[in-house]
Amino acid sequence: MSTVSFDNIKNAFAYKSNADLQRAYMLFKAINNRSLVSLMEPATSFAMKIGLPINFAIKGTIFKQFVGGETIEECNATIQKLYENKVGSILDYSVEGQETEEAFEQTTQAILGTVKKATNNPAISFCVFKVTGFATHDILAKQSAGMQLNPDEQQQWQRVQNRVDRICGTAAQNNVRIFIDAEESWIQQAIDDMANAMMQKYNTQHPIVYNTIQFYRTDRLEFLKQSHQHAINHNYILGIKLVRGAYMEKERKRAMDFEYTCPIQPNKESSDRDYDAGLKFCIEHINTIAICAGTHNEQSSLLLTQLMEKNNIPHQHPHIWFSQLLGMSDHISFNLAVAGYNVCKYVPYGPVKSVMPYLFRRAKENTSMAGQMSRELSLIVNEIKRRKS
Repeated sequence: MSTVSFDNIKNAFAYKSNADLQRAYMLFKAINNRSLVSLMEPATSFAMKIGLPINFAIKGTIFKQFVGGETIEECNATIQKLYENKVGSILDYSVEGQETEEAFEQTTQAILGTVKKATNNPAISFCVFKVTGFATHDILAKQSAGMQLNPDEQQQWQRVQNRVDRICGTAAQNNVRIFIDAEESWIQQAIDDMANAMMQKYNTQHPIVYNTIQFYRTDRLEFLKQSHQHAINHNYILGIKLVRGAYMEKERKRAMDFEYTCPIQPNKESSDRDYDAGLKFCIEHINTIAICAGTHNEQSSLLLTQLMEKNNIPHQHPHIWFSQLLGMSDHISFNLAVAGYNVCKYVPYGPVKSVMPYLFRRAKENTSMAGQMSRELSLIVNEIKRRKS
């Protein structure tokens, strides 16, 4: 059995100042209020639209909790502080939903900049990108549905594939691991196909490219097994980041609007079951699968440590990583790190306005995890009391 405990609050918050803890307490208290969160997005968007000077307030609160900075340079302090506490960083240029070729190329260059920053830098464990940072939802949806593309769309799609290959190829040349994030189900097939192509091209010796599987979808456990078989058949190492998912409300609404079977699990228990089954499958094939368990779930994190113990897998096996978001679940991240496991945190960055979709998603996710937010708050309160005593 694993000896890791997530109750050691001294380990959990060692890298946070008293001011950091107070800010985190106030923020999680607010996020626990579903009504307040539901008003946050339209109010903030309206304020930005009419030019109210709210960037300073955002940067000092929710931005500071969950984001490394507006530029890579502003992330340096966070990256270094995490590394001093045995936690790596996942450098994430969190700009999405762009629409112009100029913006797509700017995003591509920014992602290539993260790879350059990570090169020969042990403090940065992974880089990551979302394909919607440099591709429209429309072209991804058409390609995913197998629709015929017109000549202009074919050229557009070729540019998308070229950008993905430039990023993954640069990562491979510099021995930098990189995640391709999962997105909505109706654009995911195109992303999966590109991810498989990149892994087949660049994961022949060791894992460089990782696809992402969202286990709140009913079909993803089977997809994991099919992906592994594809990797075996084509002689490459499957790289997988396992997450539960981030688009639940949007997925259910679209399925209802368009009258098709919803791809989302009927309840949390089903997502948990498939997620944990995915961990077990990966451990059973750990020589040919490299994983990052992206989870804020204590039970799944403990399960992975127990599976490693049971199978005599060393804590720092290069194919196994744990990951949480910056500003969340520090009691998981830092206690695992102290116990010697490979751990990393997502460190998003980007201009305040461009990163707001990411922040709104974090806030909405947190309101749906009331039990976890209560856990976060109680740990923060206990650490504040411990320091005072």
